[in-house]
Amino acid sequence: MQSKLILSRRLRSTLIAGALILASWGGAASAADAVVKIDNFTFAPQRLTVKAGTTVTWTNEDDIPHTVVANQKAFKSKVLDTDDKYTFTFTTAGTYDYFCSLHPHMTGTVVVEPATGGGAAP
Repeated sequence: MQSKLILSRRLRSTLIAGALILASWGGAASAADAVVKIDNFTFAPQRLTVKAGTTVTWTNEDDIPHTVVANQKAFKSKVLDTDDKYTFTFTTAGTYDYFCSLHPHMTGTVVVEPATGGGAAP
């Protein structure tokens, strides 16, 4: 009887641990990702709205180098050659304006909403 109780507790602990692993894996897999393409001296989309926790990837599809630099210094890429990528995970709600430091007329905005709730952040 004692061994059945120990086995039952181990099985329950294993099942709980497995459920937690699956839940965390499922959360990571379902986390939203977004893409911004850099092409023809533009960021597309120019304005992107995401939830906090979203990873945004900028891909340079232009045939000349570009950068991605936040006006308020929240993020800054290296120079991106053709097909290079830069990623940043937005954890804090807010509005993030950015530009290409090589071509300052190229601008974009990422609006990050709270992870829960529906209103846009200021």
